[in-house]
Amino acid sequence: MRTIETNILLPEHKEALRNIWNTEYPAKLAMFTPQDMENYLASLSDPKHYLLLNDIDMLSGWAATFTRENDNWFAIIMHAAYQKQGLGGWLLEMLKVNNNTLNGWVADHNNDRKQNGKTYTSPLPFYLKNGFIVQSDTRLEMEKLSAVKIQWTRS
Repeated sequence: MRTIETNILLPEHKEALRNIWNTEYPAKLAMFTPQDMENYLASLSDPKHYLLLNDIDMLSGWAATFTRENDNWFAIIMHAAYQKQGLGGWLLEMLKVNNNTLNGWVADHNNDRKQNGKTYTSPLPFYLKNGFIVQSDTRLEMEKLSAVKIQWTRS
């Protein structure tokens, strides 16, 4: 495995990310077209992308940091074949090196379904294990997403 840090994603990385996104995230958050992914990526202010590539240079995981309302935020996703191997934590550690604070949204329930019909399992335990604190007084309640804010701060 290797990582690439970049400010701009190549078209093949965007398409691979869209495929992982649509497979791993709740179906309600699907990026149906390449333009959906373009719009999402364009909405990120000052993005820095971290690409996790496998031995044949296929995208296995993606993380990004970006600015929103003067705060540092992040997003992360791993292909199912690479989950539960410590790689997501490794990717998070890369984000932590370059940031003093990271904010994110995480589903804190198992009520959503993936496109394949399987339950989308909340990754909240993963974030807690990696030093994030739940900001239980800050929630995002939308038609497509119900989530709680999490935050990591350098000690």
